[in-house]
Amino acid sequence: MKRRFAQVDVFSAVGTLGNPVAVVLDGDGLTPDEMAAFARWTNLSETTFVLPATDPAADYRLVIYTPGGELPFAGHPTLGSAFAWLAAGGSSRRERIVQECGIGLVEIREEAGRLSFAAPPLTRSGAVDATTVDEVCAALGVGIDEVSDAQWVVNGPEWMVLRLPSAQRVLDVTPDMAALGDHLVGLVGAHPVNGDAAIEVRAFGPGVGVPEDPVTGSLNAGIAVWLRATDAVPSQYIATQGAALGRAGRVHVDDDGTDIWIGGDCIRVIDGTVDI
Repeated sequence: MKRRFAQVDVFSAVGTLGNPVAVVLDGDGLTPDEMAAFARWTNLSETTFVLPATDPAADYRLVIYTPGGELPFAGHPTLGSAFAWLAAGGSSRRERIVQECGIGLVEIREEAGRLSFAAPPLTRSGAVDATTVDEVCAALGVGIDEVSDAQWVVNGPEWMVLRLPSAQRVLDVTPDMAALGDHLVGLVGAHPVNGDAAIEVRAFGPGVGVPEDPVTGSLNAGIAVWLRATDAVPSQYIATQGAALGRAGRVHVDDDGTDIWIGGDCIRVIDGTVDI
């Protein structure tokens, strides 16, 4: 069956410099096995399927797969799928788009042509235990003394984040993917204060089929919730991610006092149909 399809680059205004997501806009009727097989075939960090909402408060339901399995939530697929849905003629009856997904309802706003999602609350937070930190540091080639903090920032994916001394140290890390195993690991380090970006982020998920993710909305959302709680970053800032992979992702964060919004530019690179 032919289904409407788009491939959207997210967190970049220039195609090929962000993180692509494959979006099947007519996902109704596909089985979980068919969705998983198509996600393995696209071989992108995420592939999404837009379905009719089951919650009357939502505009549509989004199912998200990595090559390794289904995710309850992910950030760049949320923005890229909303962008593709709007471009295909979707419209909300509300002031903001409401997406239904595995973690519940997620609000998406559009301001000055840029989409942002409201960072979901953390379902797990707090310090990562010392044994796990030791194991992850060994896999990353990072000294324990270089880690100023290690926190869980779970908002769907089971992210843990290690805070390193600088953005450059984050970029210098060369992980042993096999040793990382099933850990979902984020790294964050501060840029020099005279730059336009506040932090550099990297994300590793070999256990879910994504050795390194180019630009990661869910991780940046978790980091924002964590760092804003201690005023470690300003209420508005830019995070950069993807330089280690030749990308130039820019994540725009805005804490309006009620919600923390995670936004980025989107651009369609492929538009057509697929036969599934």
